[in-house]
Formats: sequence, structure tokens, C-alpha cells
Amino acid sequence: MTHSNQMLAEAPTSTTTMTGPVPTITAPTITLAAIGVDAAHEAPTSTPGHAGTGTSGTGTSVTLDSGSIGLPNGPTGRPRTEFATPAPLAKTGPARIVALCNQKGGVGKTTTSINLGAALAEYGRKVLIIDFDPQGALSAGLGVQSHDVVTIYDLLIGTARDPFLAIQPTSIPGLDVIPANIDLSAAEVHLVNEVAREQTLARVLRRVVDSYDVILIDCQPSLGLLTVNALAAAHGVLIPLECEYFALRGVALLVETIDKVRDRLNPAIELDGIVATMYDSRTLHGREVLDRVVEAFEDQVLETVIGRTVKFPDASVAGVPILQFAPDHAAAQAYRQLARELISRGAVD
Repeated sequence: MTHSNQMLAEAPTSTTTMTGPVPTITAPTITLAAIGVDAAHEAPTSTPGHAGTGTSGTGTSVTLDSGSIGLPNGPTGRPRTEFATPAPLAKTGPARIVALCNQKGGVGKTTTSINLGAALAEYGRKVLIIDFDPQGALSAGLGVQSHDVVTIYDLLIGTARDPFLAIQPTSIPGLDVIPANIDLSAAEVHLVNEVAREQTLARVLRRVVDSYDVILIDCQPSLGLLTVNALAAAHGVLIPLECEYFALRGVALLVETIDKVRDRLNPAIELDGIVATMYDSRTLHGREVLDRVVEAFEDQVLETVIGRTVKFPDASVAGVPILQFAPDHAAAQAYRQLARELISRGAVD
């Protein structure tokens, strides 16, 4: 990726002209950069359209007089879109399978899997989340048992044949989980000599796809065999991206991996979008990273941006989604908006 560096303009200083004993003060002009707002966040000239449309900011500073200070339309620099509340589905299934993937850890994959699943369930979708990370954080974050029960590991290596034996309900109606634990870390060793080892998860999910509207796969932070299995089974990929430089560096590699999977294993896979997470508008670094992502990936960057808040770890300790822990919090509303945006884009039904 090639990114242009953005320079912050300094605010012009006030000029004072002495005319006799009484000074005449010329009012200063104020630029967006001078008040701490990145110029790339200025409102674009395009008009709002349907989800996934719009353009990023031009990156040019706008000079305003001191009596009016403009505000950006949204964190991505595009006009805000009101996503309609989705209508109930007439029937259940077959599910669209979405892998939440990023080879960097700590970018919000598990948090997004939990809360996006809960938001979709709130809108009447029947959702199954696959905990596909040996750390088992998603299972713990939803308060489900992951030891001495049938897990995704048992289904992958064949010690359990029926995936319905592994499905556990959560405290959210319509939201189920297939848990994982540290045993999953041994799955790659068991699968390495299997025929069509990249299709193992797809064969497991084939049994349950008609019983759900959406299946989310919370991938581990790597591009190993387990992640390739998730990509081979999925219809779409959602990339949670922390608004931080090191997270940004790996996105190109991940997109390249998705292209290889499309070419060799799963021609139907699509990139459903990149969702910015852990965004803090108060930091210049966070704003610059988001600007660069929008510049590079344009409409593939979702309009919904998930902010940073201490409510997420609090909800994890409680073992419930933030939509249940703090239903009126801005972060809960953001995940509801994310669900509506994905539905409006056709990424999920």
C-alpha cells in the first residue's frame, strides 16, 4: 500500500494594526488542522447514498472564519447514513457464513463476533458463532462451558460426528455457540495429513447451515491451517481493524491471503468489509490510521466505527455481550448499527 503523508497546517496568528491610541484587531482565520481535526475528515462534496457509497475526504485544509467551525460528517469522512431497522425473515436458513479474521491479535475480533452476533439476534436472526481460537475467549465472553463438553476440536478431528451435540445456547435468545478450548491448538497437527484438510470445517458446518440465518467464525490471530479452514468455509470475510499503525500493516497481507483462497479453494468468498475498532477520535494517530485505511480500501471500509471504551472488558468479565451489559451505551448502539449496515449491504440476510 502506498499512503501519502498528511501535514498539519498551523493556524494563522492574529494581526494587530495600531491606528492611534485604539488598536484595530483583524479576526483570525481558523483551519481544521489548527483545532485538532484532521483535514481528511471534512465533509465530502458527494451526496449521501445507500450503504457502502460515498467518498473519503479530500485531505485539503478548509479555511473557516472565526464565527463558524465545521464538524465532520462521520469518522470515515463520509456522509452519515441512517440504516433502516431490518424486517424479520420469513424463514430460517440457509445461513451465510462470515469469518472474522485478522492475523494480528488484540484488534477486536472476539468482541466484534460476540456483539455483532448479539445485535443480529436482536433483529430476529438466528445466529451461531464458532469459537475458532484455542484461547477460548469467545466462549468465556458469552459465559458458556468450554471444558468437559463437545467442542469444535472434537468435530474437526472426528471424535464427535454430530455438530448439534456441541451447540450451546447463550443468554441472548437466538444466539448459540460452538465452544473451543486449548485442545484446538493441536488440531493443525491432526489435520496436516488429512485429505482435503482445508475443507474440514466446511464439512462440519454443512450439517447445521440450514438451521441458522448467520454463522460467524471467530478466527485465531494467525494465517495458519485453522484460519484457512475458516476462509474455505466462509461466504464472506469481515476484517476488524484496530486504528493503530501495526494493525494497518497486516491488512494487505490478509487481503492477499483471501485472494489466494478465492483462487484455489473457495471461488465464492468475498470481502464483506473492514470495520474500524478501538477508535479514539481524540488522538491524531487514530484519525490518521483511519484516513489511510479509507484512502486505500475506499468503500470496503464500513461506515460504522467502534470506539474504545472500558465497558467492553467489563462486559467480558460478566460473560455477556455489551448489548446486554449496557444496552444504551454508545458502543452497544454502534454494534446495532454495524448489524444494520451489514444487512443493508447484503453481507447477511
